[in-house]
Amino acid sequence: MGKVVTLGEIMLRLSTPGNTRFVQSDSFDVVYGGGEANVAVSCANYGHEAYFVTKLPKHEIGQSAVNALRKYGVKTDFICRGGDRVGIYYLETGASMRPSKVIYDRAHSAIAEADPCDFDFDAIMEGADWFHWSGITPAISDKAAELTKLACEAAKRHGVTVSVDLNFRKKLWNYGCTAAEVMQPLVQYSDVIFGAEPEYQEILGIQPVGFRAVDAADVSFESDLPSFEKFGQEVERLVPRCQKVFLELRNSITSNHNVLAAVLYSDGTLKHTGIYDIEHETDRVGAGDAFVGGMIYGLITYPDDDWKALDFALAASALKNTVYGDFNLVTVDEVESLMNGNTSGRVSR
Repeated sequence: MGKVVTLGEIMLRLSTPGNTRFVQSDSFDVVYGGGEANVAVSCANYGHEAYFVTKLPKHEIGQSAVNALRKYGVKTDFICRGGDRVGIYYLETGASMRPSKVIYDRAHSAIAEADPCDFDFDAIMEGADWFHWSGITPAISDKAAELTKLACEAAKRHGVTVSVDLNFRKKLWNYGCTAAEVMQPLVQYSDVIFGAEPEYQEILGIQPVGFRAVDAADVSFESDLPSFEKFGQEVERLVPRCQKVFLELRNSITSNHNVLAAVLYSDGTLKHTGIYDIEHETDRVGAGDAFVGGMIYGLITYPDDDWKALDFALAASALKNTVYGDFNLVTVDEVESLMNGNTSGRVSR
């Protein structure tokens, strides 16, 4: 198995119990999560040597975040300790036609104020097979954007495959730069790009194709394929080093009923998955990260079989919708079982 490195912020997630609203709740459920940490957990679950790089305070809440990663096998050797606070986000889980809501409280977190001297990126990238970052990290602060650049440069010096999940978060871009201004130069380091259509539009200026499947039997997905191919060609034109372009497709029927699919443009050809129709989600937070983690595993494990890697990634993402919390706590066997059509939900004895 390979060495996978991710860089970002792990946060304290405070969720209202069940589907209660913020104004109703007298308590919060506590878990830890964050885009790049979620990817690291997935990779560790699949057997990779997964390292998460961040900065966390030395106090007990910072240690709790470290412990949450260690619990699931993520290596924390390169986490710098210092700073004043752990970033927080509040989650109100929606129901039916009422959407979920997120409120961020992460200004001046430890990683947002970290300095380049806090990390030896050459040591971190030594022997690595894969480095993953996302658009969330440079959106946190100008310092975090500089750390992202330094990490990407080190990865390239060491011949490491670099992937990015565009992960546009409008609420975070508030330190004087637009997402496009910061992200476009950073994306140029990436061999593999993940994202949803609106994120490609915000960062690279590519107009969405407009996938809108109504249910698992809808045929519009097939009719969109020529447009998806042109989409992939445009991404490769704008990011010449990019070898694989992923489009993660989600159609939200209601807050807890979603249709998932994905396409991959690579080597001049388009590959696409089937569609998962998920009618009763448990927790959709982190489903995109689960796709990325599954795809990293698939591309390392099946280097000559993009179809199988793509199917693995989407099955992993579908299963994340059944798991509470940010982390996708599923095994390779469970993902492959779903890939093979086992959707019965029967007790495994």
